[in-house]
Amino acid sequence: MRFWPRSLLGQMLLAVAMVLLLAQAISAALLWQAAETRREASVLNAAAYAFIVRGEPRSEGGDQGHKSRHHTHLIDRFTRPLRIERTDGFAPLPGDDIDAERAEALRAVVEDQGIAVAELIVLERPMARDPYILDRPRLHVRLTRGGDEHRRVLVAALKRSGTDGWMIARVPIPPRQRDVMGSILLQTAVIYILLVGLHFLLLRRITRPLAALTERTETFARTQSVDGQLAPDGPHDVRRLIAAHNAMEARIAALLDEKDVMLGAIGHDLKTPLAALRVRIESVEDEGERAKMAAGIEDITRSLDDILSLARVGRASEPPERVDLAALTAAVVEEFEDMGDPVTLGETARIALPIHITWLRRALRNLIANAVRYAGGAEVALLHEGGRAILRVDDEGPGIPEERIAEMTEPFTRGEVSRNRETGGAGLGLTLARAIAEQHGGELLLVNRPAGGLRAEIRLPPEP
Repeated sequence: MRFWPRSLLGQMLLAVAMVLLLAQAISAALLWQAAETRREASVLNAAAYAFIVRGEPRSEGGDQGHKSRHHTHLIDRFTRPLRIERTDGFAPLPGDDIDAERAEALRAVVEDQGIAVAELIVLERPMARDPYILDRPRLHVRLTRGGDEHRRVLVAALKRSGTDGWMIARVPIPPRQRDVMGSILLQTAVIYILLVGLHFLLLRRITRPLAALTERTETFARTQSVDGQLAPDGPHDVRRLIAAHNAMEARIAALLDEKDVMLGAIGHDLKTPLAALRVRIESVEDEGERAKMAAGIEDITRSLDDILSLARVGRASEPPERVDLAALTAAVVEEFEDMGDPVTLGETARIALPIHITWLRRALRNLIANAVRYAGGAEVALLHEGGRAILRVDDEGPGIPEERIAEMTEPFTRGEVSRNRETGGAGLGLTLARAIAEQHGGELLLVNRPAGGLRAEIRLPPEP
């Protein structure tokens, strides 16, 4: 399953969502930590309040009561300490864990208020195990109201310097604030709706004209026609890009039109004198010389045709037609068989694709002609692999040196050095085949066969 989306819109929205999720997770952790810190501070402050205010003897003037009421409203209602218990001795119960860290923090608060501490023990235990609360059923019921039977209580036992007795303060430990996470989740949902929704609208305004521009570029690559250009749309930068692309299309189309006119003129200006020369050599009496001159003219004419064809690839005037590739392959093989060339038809699959018939037939002919010229024969097959149509031409010739395979599809590159038409031609056959394959969105692949010889394949993509 692909997690990362391919489109710009999907990637940007996912990136924003992930960053927002990370930020909210960090925020949630910090808020949770702050809530726990406040909860812990509230418990320790309540214990200190019990020792400092409630542990002092009451004065006759009532000033102590006023001081008690003044501090009481500062204590969280969930952590309001119970009455101070005074006893001659204190010992932890079996299973109690003495909390030295809390004892140090509480000692610092109490001593800061002028109380000399001889000994201080702080521990935490379930309310259901605390003897003071168990001996007072009504108190136990009040503290566990709401069905929370697992509440715990902080027990702090303090012995003041110069005294023999202990003061024991008990502070109910408040439950964790579960509503914090609920508020964070609600906040996250609201932010997601607002922020991601706003980003979606903004990115949609950017990516919609970009998607249209991409489709327009693909169309222009196939047709080289300026018909159907886009009107500038979207943000200012995108509008400028579309306008620049339209201008580039117009310039490219004009250059291609000029090239076609130039090629037509070159073809006419060269073929006319070549035809005249072909007529004049008929007056040459020496038959051998006449044949050589005719072959030279024919060589020039074919090379000119190849060059003009290569220049015109991709400028098809007609749209592609849906064709049975098996029938086309068989027809081309039959042409070579009729000329007496050792070309055989191997495995074929029933495949129909929209193609430019004339061009693809030309490419297949070039591959077969190369195999016949250099290897003396060819085996042609049509395969269907991985959704692709593969036109394969195998031969049993010498192959191509590995270091030269890449350059063999470049113009005027040949497997042997002569320019004799009988031994190889002008070196444009493979170049033209590659250009035709690319015109159809495919590729030309050349590879040496393990058993010897060369394998040439035109790989066509599946129908969109």
